[in-house]
Amino acid sequence: MLTMAETAWLFAGQGAQFVGMGKDLTEAFPACRDVFMRADDTLGYGLSDICFEGPLETLTKSNHCQPAIFAVSAACLIAARESGLAESDPAGMAGLSLGEWTALHAAGGLSFEDTLRVLEARGRFMQEACEETDGAMLSVIGLDSATLAEICADTGAVVANLNSPEQTVLSGARSAIEAAERLAKEKGAKRAILLNVAGAFHSPLMASAARRLKDVLADIEFGPLRVPVMANATGRPHGGPDQIRDAMAAQVTSSVQWVSCMEQLRAAGASRWIELGPGRVLSGLLKRVDSAARVCHIQDLSSLEKAGRELADG
Repeated sequence: MLTMAETAWLFAGQGAQFVGMGKDLTEAFPACRDVFMRADDTLGYGLSDICFEGPLETLTKSNHCQPAIFAVSAACLIAARESGLAESDPAGMAGLSLGEWTALHAAGGLSFEDTLRVLEARGRFMQEACEETDGAMLSVIGLDSATLAEICADTGAVVANLNSPEQTVLSGARSAIEAAERLAKEKGAKRAILLNVAGAFHSPLMASAARRLKDVLADIEFGPLRVPVMANATGRPHGGPDQIRDAMAAQVTSSVQWVSCMEQLRAAGASRWIELGPGRVLSGLLKRVDSAARVCHIQDLSSLEKAGRELADG
C-alpha cells in the first residue's frame, strides 16, 4: 500500500449531492452516526433527515446543501480512517469551492462545528446573492485561454472555474453568459453548455455574499494546518490563519484555480488520490489533468470497500 506521503485527498463541491448520501455509513460506523448527530445539534434542525430522506429540492438549497456535503465528506473520511485507509495525514489536500472548507477542517484549520456554521451562512449568503441578481454559468470545452479571454472581454463574463486543460466555466450576468455561449460556439468550442445553477457563482455578482461572509469569519478561530491545503483562489498552498481568513472570503468571487491546485499536489509528491464525499466529479477532472492518475473514490460502503481493494494493490 502507498504511504500517505504519496497520497492526496480531494473533497467534493456543491452539485454532487443526492438524497440518501451518507446514510449507509451511519448504519455501519457509530462515529459516522455521531457526525450527523453533531451536525443536527449545531445547526438546530435535522440536516441528517434532509441528507437521508430529502426531498431533493430542500437538499439542493445552498444553505442546506453546503453543510450537508461537508458532513457527508467528513463521515467518508472517518469511515476511511476506521477502515485503515487514511490512518495518517496525506501529502496534501484540496477541495472544490465548498470542499475547500472540508479540506481546511480535515487539516486542523477549524473545528467541525465552526465549519458547519460557516457553510450554513456561506450557502445562505450565496443563495440570497443569486436571488438579488440575474446570473448564470456556462461550461466551455475545447477553447484555449486566449480565446476565452477574448470572449470574456467582449461579453463581460468572467472565468469562474479552471477545471481542466479542456474545461473552463464562465460566470456572470445572464445576458453576458448567453452572449458568451453564442461566441464560444462560433469560435469552435466542442461544447458550450448553460449550467443548471442558481446564479453566477465565483463572479463579482457574489460580492454581497463575500462581504457578509468576511464578517462571519472575523469571529472564527483558525489554527495552523497540519498539511498543505490548496487555495482555490491562488492555486497554491494556504498560509497562516489570517491569510486563510482573507483567502476564503475572496474565494466566493474569485476564479477556482483547480488545475493549478492539482499540479501543486503532484509537485508535492502525490501519486495516489482519494476523493471523499458524494459524486465523482473531482476524479473525472483529475483524469483530464493527468490521465495516468491513480484515483479512488469514497462516498458509501460499496465505494469504501472498492477503495480498500485498490489501495491494497498500490
